[in-house]
Amino acid sequence: MLEKIDRSDTGIHHRHIKQALTIRAVEEKFLSLFSEGKLNGTVHTCVGQEFSAIAFAGQLQKKDFIFSNHRCHGHYIAFTCDVKGLIAELLGKESGTCAGIGSSQHLCKDNFFSNGIQGGIVPVAAGYALGNKLKKNGAIGIVFIGDGTLGEGTLYETMNIISKWKVPLLVVCENNLYAQSTHQSVNLAGDIRARAEAFGIMTYKGDTSSPISLMEDAKNAIAYVRNETKPAFFLVETSRMNPHSKGDDDRPADEIQGYRDKDYLDIFSREHPAYYHNYMQSVNREVDDIVPHVLTK
Repeated sequence: MLEKIDRSDTGIHHRHIKQALTIRAVEEKFLSLFSEGKLNGTVHTCVGQEFSAIAFAGQLQKKDFIFSNHRCHGHYIAFTCDVKGLIAELLGKESGTCAGIGSSQHLCKDNFFSNGIQGGIVPVAAGYALGNKLKKNGAIGIVFIGDGTLGEGTLYETMNIISKWKVPLLVVCENNLYAQSTHQSVNLAGDIRARAEAFGIMTYKGDTSSPISLMEDAKNAIAYVRNETKPAFFLVETSRMNPHSKGDDDRPADEIQGYRDKDYLDIFSREHPAYYHNYMQSVNREVDDIVPHVLTK
């Protein structure tokens, strides 16, 4: 069910919808550029997971930090608003975020860091958050993991330490039910939140299909970590509508269609076609204008 849309409520609804559409447009543009042979390497898109990026990365303060993973573009855009730098980076241009060297998975700018190594980024993020605590600067951090990361032992070692030492780190697990191409039912036992609760860590849960509720709960989790100077764990139920990378998708077509049927942006396009059309015109114009400018540099 689409949550109520109110034109006057730009702080919750319209601005964030446009942000989500911007992330989706950029991701789709990357896939198009790859097909045209203008991108090297691989691309992991977050289509379907955009509101997770906005709920968490979009609600941090400038002094805070983020550690993200291979599916990092949405987190990066929501935190830095640097669409042009991201596009230039993946096109291998010197004007890119990391001078065209980091490419899709290795971004570094304004307290944003990403790496494709699952699990390994968690203790690094914990160390950064501990440093902030020792400095008493009031800054916190978020580390984004996927449900596939739950198979990495270093995650649990880190949760033990951040709980014992009261480290202000929010671990956000984006659960799209697949570790690359392996369904969760094959390799994951028990309850995900219970794993964090076993270490005495406060846990939360939300869903990208209900972004208004997700944003409010994310705000509360961020406030808890900052005010209590303690860690928290947030399980985000979400859907990945594109392949893990580009052509590695063996999921049934009806399963993917089911994800699209409950996707908030797809519902919004059907329920509010005029708004959606206007937003998409604006977003696509912005993205389309950036690409040729970057390519000529």
